[in-house]
Amino acid sequence: MRLIGADGENVGVVSTEEAMRLAREAELDLVEVAPNADPPVCRVMDFGKFVYERAKKEREARRAQTKIEVKEIRLRPKTNEHHRDLKVRDARRWLEAGMKVKVRVRFRGREITYPEIALNDLKEIAEELSEISIVEQTPALEGRTMLMILAPGKTAKKKES
Repeated sequence: MRLIGADGENVGVVSTEEAMRLAREAELDLVEVAPNADPPVCRVMDFGKFVYERAKKEREARRAQTKIEVKEIRLRPKTNEHHRDLKVRDARRWLEAGMKVKVRVRFRGREITYPEIALNDLKEIAEELSEISIVEQTPALEGRTMLMILAPGKTAKKKES
């Protein structure tokens, strides 16, 4: 196995017994760091410290991740202009905060026979919000609903956690 010493210097290729002896002399542990390498790489180090630092890095990585929230506005083909403008204002606020917005138009009864009304509404909403968002999923009919997803554009600022 290839051995890396306690202070980080490369000892070279040694037998397992020799590596164990060096680790005991240094009063540290022999840790296999690259088992798939040829030959495998081992290091003389404090294993408890190694585990602690690895867990610390994982916690930092989790903290650095951003969770993207998805908000939804629901409309109907008969939704009047004023009500739709209120919903679009909410969507604008959410997009500026860095959230995605799902725009859903639900059909009830025979409204499903006129999907072009909902398609026009969704296109108008996408156009109104085009300066701060991009259309991530174009309007598509799924069962009795038509759905479109808007994502924040480049100018939207990210949400402070």
